[in-house]
Amino acid sequence: MTITTLAVLVPLLPFLGAVAGLLLGRTAPGFVRPLAVLPTVAAAVLAVLVAVRQGGGKDIGASTRLTPTGSVPIDLALHLDGFAVLVAVLVGVVATCVQIYSTGYLRDDPRYPSYAALVSLFTSAMLLVVYSGDLMVLLVGWEIMGICSYFLVGHYWETPEARAASLKAFLVTKLGDVPFLFGLFALAADANSFKISTILDVVGDRGLDHPTLIALLLLAGVAGKSAQFPLHTWLPDAMAGPTPVSALIHAATMVAAGVYFVARLLPVFASSAAALTVLAVMAAVTMVGSALAALAQDDIKRVLAYSTIGQLGYMTGALAVGDRGAAVFHLLTHGAFKALLFLGAGVIIHAAGTNSLAAMSRMGGLAKRIPDAYWTMTIALLALAAIPPFAGFFSKEAVLVAAEHASLGDTRGVPSGVGWIVLVAGLATALLTAAYAIRLWLLAFRGRGPAAPDHGKQPLAMNGVLWLLAVPSLGLGLTVGQLAGWFDVHSLTPTVTTAVLGTGVALVGGLVTYGAWRHTTAHAAARPPIGAVAAHPDADPATSEAEAIATHTAAYGDIASAPDPADPGRLLLGPFHRHAAAGFHLDAVYHTLFVRPVQAAAELVRFLDREVVDTYVRGAGNLPRLLGAGVRRAQTGNVQTYLSALLAGSVVLAIAAVIVAAVGA
Repeated sequence: MTITTLAVLVPLLPFLGAVAGLLLGRTAPGFVRPLAVLPTVAAAVLAVLVAVRQGGGKDIGASTRLTPTGSVPIDLALHLDGFAVLVAVLVGVVATCVQIYSTGYLRDDPRYPSYAALVSLFTSAMLLVVYSGDLMVLLVGWEIMGICSYFLVGHYWETPEARAASLKAFLVTKLGDVPFLFGLFALAADANSFKISTILDVVGDRGLDHPTLIALLLLAGVAGKSAQFPLHTWLPDAMAGPTPVSALIHAATMVAAGVYFVARLLPVFASSAAALTVLAVMAAVTMVGSALAALAQDDIKRVLAYSTIGQLGYMTGALAVGDRGAAVFHLLTHGAFKALLFLGAGVIIHAAGTNSLAAMSRMGGLAKRIPDAYWTMTIALLALAAIPPFAGFFSKEAVLVAAEHASLGDTRGVPSGVGWIVLVAGLATALLTAAYAIRLWLLAFRGRGPAAPDHGKQPLAMNGVLWLLAVPSLGLGLTVGQLAGWFDVHSLTPTVTTAVLGTGVALVGGLVTYGAWRHTTAHAAARPPIGAVAAHPDADPATSEAEAIATHTAAYGDIASAPDPADPGRLLLGPFHRHAAAGFHLDAVYHTLFVRPVQAAAELVRFLDREVVDTYVRGAGNLPRLLGAGVRRAQTGNVQTYLSALLAGSVVLAIAAVIVAAVGA
């Protein structure tokens, strides 16, 4: 079987599994789990075979004309290079882990069949994006992921949070997709082709006619899909969906699609210095802002959501300095340890028995209760904090090395200022990342919160997946010497300068946070922790929580302003804590700048429609009705009245005739 045939089967198998799952979900429920897991496992195995056969060597392509368009042709094209085959392996492995994990996490969910089918369709769409060699075919996978995210984030549609989050995710990403679509059309018009290889040849030979306009339009879609400033606000709210969905979106699909798209078309963006500058500023603001927000969140999944936004900022920063190898390398390592973090958070939530106990300030006694999640999440958090020799250290250092080279003018076509922006923001984010990583670990596993009721051991499917993902989280960075050949770039090995700086600031961030935690723990030792009353296994959850809040409020005032027990984030951020916890009020700003004007315009249109347009419509109907009513009143049925009216009319006509005759004479 040829490599192209194997590559075609990789996205096709999950798609067929999704279709079969939707058709048989109700009639044959026993087939749901095999149809969810087996096609995804087969796709992951085939993706590995494709990667082995491609071997990081020469690009492999195949295409056939999809349909005559009369202008720019559309091809059903396949493009396999080192980037594509490795990212496909990541997608296949993470999707397999999510499907296996979900069999335990959602084993009692009545909507599991539709959930599993949508996850398979989501996986198929991302694999289509990865392997596609034509922009229009890529766009199909791009948009399918958008609609899948809408349904999956809103899986718990009974809750208003899930409904609002799914709608917000869909609308915000579509807001970026509109200019993205125009950018694709403009790019195809300049290159006279939607085929990616042809576009890159045109960029290398004669260049594009409108590179800056095209790059900026495309960046709008990338910002929406990959949750970059200013279109990142949908991602933290998307945590209302099932935790395995969060792992899939954050680690291997959806948000990774934007970064991968820029990496594939990097020469297009590199042809405009203005576009690279915008990309660098976007990455810098995203990195630092999201790290500060993560340091202030209490919900464990929102911490990880803001963490994903920041790590994607590292990837876009690497692309801004012209190093797609570093960007995709960090995409791979981040996919492994972020999937592990989210699935570990799911074990915590599962152990607590309710999603409402995802607040870290209310956690306690978890390290001994869930040792598998404790140890594997510790590995993943060390990788996130870029501590050597974990995977995140090598990939994050590759980004900093690329930024250092650009700042020194060693990267052709990239302004040195862009390198400095990414380097400074990257180091600042490294410090903050270590801070919120150690804070999460301390609050989740060493916190003073009550021990939640014990809901028994976690299913083997959940714990086994954690240890499977712990392997690349620990060891993937050690393959840095071999991966450079797959990416066709310079060495990704860290330099002494960036290694010392990056590790140094990470250690400082971790140690300062630990010291702040010790300080707040000492001062909070005498305070009753929030939820203390609710800790009793036999207590009513609603009543106990209300009593706990009342107790805490009586002791420390308003619950919203009371300090969280032993939360170092509040101490470190000081007065900025409440602003960071609210995401720096960007949602409120957008509500004021966009939502309220749109609502006001809608109210004006409604008024004009009902009070002006409808007035004429109603008048056109009322006038004949009034005339008809007047005529109806004259129909009395009395013959004498009719004769009197006839006589009166005759007299009036006679008088009128006499007057007219007199005037005429």
